[in-house]
Amino acid sequence: MLEKTDLTKKLDAAQYAQAIKKWQVALRRETTKRFKDRTSTVVIFEGWDAAGKGGTIKRVTETLDPRGYAVRSFAAPAGDEATHHYLWRFWKALPEPGQVAIFDRSHYGRVLVERVEGFCTEAEWKRAFREIVEFETQLRNAGVVVVKYWMHIDQDEQLRRFKARELDPFRSYKLTDEDWRNRARWETYEKAVEDMLERTSTEIAPWTVVAANDKNYARVKVVKTLARAMMEA
Repeated sequence: MLEKTDLTKKLDAAQYAQAIKKWQVALRRETTKRFKDRTSTVVIFEGWDAAGKGGTIKRVTETLDPRGYAVRSFAAPAGDEATHHYLWRFWKALPEPGQVAIFDRSHYGRVLVERVEGFCTEAEWKRAFREIVEFETQLRNAGVVVVKYWMHIDQDEQLRRFKARELDPFRSYKLTDEDWRNRARWETYEKAVEDMLERTSTEIAPWTVVAANDKNYARVKVVKTLARAMMEA
């Protein structure tokens, strides 16, 4: 799926300004409707380091009522999270009726970083594909809308963004040794991503691979597809 993604797609400033406003208004309308209907939504963001998840989430939430959504960022499990089943902390983070829960990283860490870095056994990450599909199926059966994004950039664009972060005093904290280490294992991670997309993209909870070399295009793509997913659910 990744190699078929056209990373050359772009929007200029004028196209972006017009499109983002249109789809943010549509998304605001849909979230308001679902708040009244008490229908919940879970939006999952995964992607390469520096692929623009944070900036895209900002555009998703920019015009929403702050009482209607929550953004949760998930790092390595610690404390009680580390002693329970890996899905436990994600069950706890599910939205209240009518709310939107946005996951910056998610339960897919089991088949990505935990798989690649050896934080779980091969049997555990292979079993996780079925567990995750069952988890999301249970959510959809309960009326929860599940929308999933993989933010995709190429290695050259990632390197450019890493170097830009190094020089930016307001963003340099976001670049860590772990980011460089993950970059060095790009091919291994890419294989894990392909497996994830193939084995967990279902009719009721499909993956959307977002061409994110151009931030304007990526942000509009996400807001647009999220609004449409909520309209069609």
